[in-house]
Amino acid sequence: MHRKLRLRNREDFSRIYRGGKSFANGQFVVYWSKQPTADPFRLGVSASKKIGNAVVRNRMRRMIKEIVRHQANRIAPKTDFILIVRKPATKMKMKEMEKSVLHVLKKAGLLKNISHSNEKQAD
Repeated sequence: MHRKLRLRNREDFSRIYRGGKSFANGQFVVYWSKQPTADPFRLGVSASKKIGNAVVRNRMRRMIKEIVRHQANRIAPKTDFILIVRKPATKMKMKEMEKSVLHVLKKAGLLKNISHSNEKQAD
């Protein structure tokens, strides 16, 4: 995932937590807010120490960034969002995790309605 698509500043995270909306399922929580300067969107991933050691947390971050990278054309533009990982997600396989991330994004209204043509891209 490109650097310009990542949220890294504490101020950005705080702004989204304070003024944003949220939705959750059993494995993930998503907080988001509209941001006119975010083109097309920016993602932050939060994985607390509760879910495991550094290896587990970093693996979860990498997997989520990869899922979002593959679904980038479906995500609503001009949006900043943070995905928070919950403990049950650590035991999921990649396909299950992708389904769960898409579910929480859809629930939050952050997915555009596009057919699944990008699933054929395995590279």
